[in-house]
Amino acid sequence: MIAQVLRSGAASRVASFYAGAGEGRASISRGAVGTALSALIALLATITVEMIARGGVGDVGTFLTSTARPGMTTVVMLTVLMLTLDAAFGRRFLSALIVLPLVIVPAFVSNQKQHYLSDPLYPSDILFGRQIMELLPVMVRERPVTAIVLAMGILLSLAGMVFAWRFAWRHFPKLQSKARVRCLCLGLPVVAAFGSLMDYSQYSWIRDRLQVVPMMWDQKENYRSNGFILAFIFNVPMADVAAPAGIGPQALDAIPARNYGYLSGPSEKPDVIMVMSESFWDPTRLKTLKLSADPMPNIRAAQSGHVFSPEFGGMTANVEFEALTGFSNAFLPYGSIPYQQYIRNDIPSLATFFRGQGYAARALHPFSGWFWNRNEVYKDFGFEEFRSEETMPAMEKRGIFASDDALMKEIMQEADGMDRPLFFFAVTLQGHGPYEPNRYSKNTIDIQGAGLTDSDRATLGTYTQGVKEADDSFKMLTDWASKRERETIIVLWGDHLPPLGSVYMDTGYMPDQVATRKASVSVMKQEHETPLVIWSNKKGVKSNVGTISPSLLPYHLLKFAGYEHPYYTGFLGRVQKKYAVVDRYQLIARDNTPSPDWVLNPKNLDPLVRDYRYLQHDIMFGKAQSLERFFPQHAWLNSAGL
Repeated sequence: MIAQVLRSGAASRVASFYAGAGEGRASISRGAVGTALSALIALLATITVEMIARGGVGDVGTFLTSTARPGMTTVVMLTVLMLTLDAAFGRRFLSALIVLPLVIVPAFVSNQKQHYLSDPLYPSDILFGRQIMELLPVMVRERPVTAIVLAMGILLSLAGMVFAWRFAWRHFPKLQSKARVRCLCLGLPVVAAFGSLMDYSQYSWIRDRLQVVPMMWDQKENYRSNGFILAFIFNVPMADVAAPAGIGPQALDAIPARNYGYLSGPSEKPDVIMVMSESFWDPTRLKTLKLSADPMPNIRAAQSGHVFSPEFGGMTANVEFEALTGFSNAFLPYGSIPYQQYIRNDIPSLATFFRGQGYAARALHPFSGWFWNRNEVYKDFGFEEFRSEETMPAMEKRGIFASDDALMKEIMQEADGMDRPLFFFAVTLQGHGPYEPNRYSKNTIDIQGAGLTDSDRATLGTYTQGVKEADDSFKMLTDWASKRERETIIVLWGDHLPPLGSVYMDTGYMPDQVATRKASVSVMKQEHETPLVIWSNKKGVKSNVGTISPSLLPYHLLKFAGYEHPYYTGFLGRVQKKYAVVDRYQLIARDNTPSPDWVLNPKNLDPLVRDYRYLQHDIMFGKAQSLERFFPQHAWLNSAGL
């Protein structure tokens, strides 16, 4: 459609307006040439961005020429933006020095991100730039030559930008005052009109006419169909979470709740230790390979089921968010990070539940407290104390990360010093990637089987050794717990599959080096399941849990501990009876029946899932009308100022 518009008489008149109709022929000619060159730069920029973001030329031609794809909309948008900036600065083509880096650099970053995680670059990724900088030493150690070349490239690019800017300011053609005013009068309203495209949650007449369809439910298709620039723009407003249709005081009051909050729990309150093990997964699932020994015999013997991670290779905080709150990422904008964007006030969590039962609630993670904004988030979750790298004693390291053994010893020491029941939530660090060769002085498990390159074999060897040491640390923790008089419950699971690069493809485990977002239940479980343990020194293993979303962990934990709660065992209890997995792409029932693309059919949404979404939105973004009914401990702590 845009291509047709460009060929129309209206487009000719717009071009004449920019070119300087009514002025001298020479001026008109210069203006027309300038407009055409700006359009050519915009076209080349769009092609370059798509080639980089897509990792090749495939589909770029279709993106630009198809009337059902907004490729030319992007070109026109960039052209108008550049002409408007030129008018603001008073120099032709100066805008290229601003626009080109702003679109090409993010496209390159997006390409690199997709090599390690499953998603393209989102605006929210900028919020954890500090995390990326903190992990740079690890990446430099793994690929030093690439790091040096990249650093030199950045320095040369910056120097080139400074030189180019000075040269352009001195030598690029100046625009006359009348031409600048004319361009600004036309360009600013058009730029504002394009800006209206950003809010995907609102109807846009312009977007509808241009046949631009934001596909927020499927970001890979969103970036493929709409192109990197438009898709990135659509994701800018994701921090504004729209209220679900139908939510209101009456709808919230209609959600049934049993008043479990004031019923007594077990006569002897058990200690509870939750351990989220970084990138913990079962490498024996790579069936084309043979390991000389089982790297996780102790966890396998105590395994209760699996956690269905909503993430792959990273985004640990999103898994943590579900496990601690019982809320779901499925009800939040795709690509969002609750810890970075939404947790700004007190939020009910397992920490506030256990504190309401007289427990000490403490979080432990042997890394910087600012990472994933945990310093602030744990306060909002109600933890009394967060022990981070800054406040823990110096810990033994395996590679450059604190060892699992050291963290388990810290947990045991702090637990032994407690004079009241405890709830500890710990996140390990040793299993974090990248899995550089020779991280450990010796790998004790041999890997046999064809198809792996030497580099991939070294990567998998490092990872598998880490799994073995995580398993040994788990045994140390359970051996300690077995000797305790007080019942001690240990919950351990992996936050997501590890980023093993081409190992998955070389072994035929996955078609790509990152997990699939939409597939059959069997494929999704294969690419998103991590081991889950729920164990008690008095009751043994809680078995037959199956494969569950992290948001359902609070239900299984509290039931196992002997507690009842209006939300965590009451409402979530109803959810888990029907659904094992609540994922933004599909709901998976207890009998493995999928409900794919459920977010696209809000009118036919299961009332149970609808109420789940209502409760979460009310607590996180609304007036917390349902707080006292469903989270009485949290409401009591708030009223007491604790």
